[in-house]
Amino acid sequence: MKKVVGIFMALMLVCPMMAQETSKPQDYHENVVITKKEKTLKTHWAGRRVALLGDSMTDKRTLGPDMLLWWEYLSQLLGFDATYNYGRSGRQWHQIHGQAQTLWSEHQDQVDAILIFAGTNDYNAGVPIGEFFAYEEVPVEVKGPKVEVRKHRIPLMNDSTFCGRINMTLSYLKTQYPEASIVIMTPIHRGYAKFNEKNVQPDEYYCNAQGLFLEDYVEVLKKAAAYWSVPVVDLYANAGIVPNLDSNIKYIQRAANDRLHPSTEGQYRIAKVMQYVLPTIY
Repeated sequence: MKKVVGIFMALMLVCPMMAQETSKPQDYHENVVITKKEKTLKTHWAGRRVALLGDSMTDKRTLGPDMLLWWEYLSQLLGFDATYNYGRSGRQWHQIHGQAQTLWSEHQDQVDAILIFAGTNDYNAGVPIGEFFAYEEVPVEVKGPKVEVRKHRIPLMNDSTFCGRINMTLSYLKTQYPEASIVIMTPIHRGYAKFNEKNVQPDEYYCNAQGLFLEDYVEVLKKAAAYWSVPVVDLYANAGIVPNLDSNIKYIQRAANDRLHPSTEGQYRIAKVMQYVLPTIY
């Protein structure tokens, strides 16, 4: 009898250890392993030197040093030669302009492509949308010596409105990098996030301080892309990540307090979208 009791007690001690090793918490994430079969290394993006501008979605510190972000997966999938990452948490579009200036000071024109993933913090901060242009009536020569008064528009450059910030940034990049591929990536959907008592961010079902929703800022980015002849990848529509749904928990960082940032699985999903879109962009 004592022998049976001894075996039972030993099993009680071992089983919790086994359970700890085999079970994983809901928010446990592992890097996705890129297979050789899924790589597309023969497009014109292979061997490119790619700069990355943006916010926490691109900041390497967001998930920690061991977890891969979307651009690291994408580099493996398309075979980039080098990546220059300037993404920093909390950045808004007027600060992307500063990142672009730093990029130029450090690498000049030794850059083949620039990917900009930003806008979600402008929405959260309630930045006014503003206007892309100011208008005036001025005389202009038409059909030879004939002069007519016509409406003329001038791009507005400022750091106080969303449109002005984008104009300022894209004007600089198009001037400094006329031969580079410049690509805008729209924000993905947003869920609830609470990082501390002073940093609580409602989900996208709530408007911001301007009474605007996230898709209003997405639409502005798409307009800006057309105005500046810059390709746009609409991740809001095509990433397939809806953080408010519990069925999407694997794609978000933490279900309880961070449905804003994608997990490494969510990062991989973004990279796969980019893998198929970028080869269609010169």
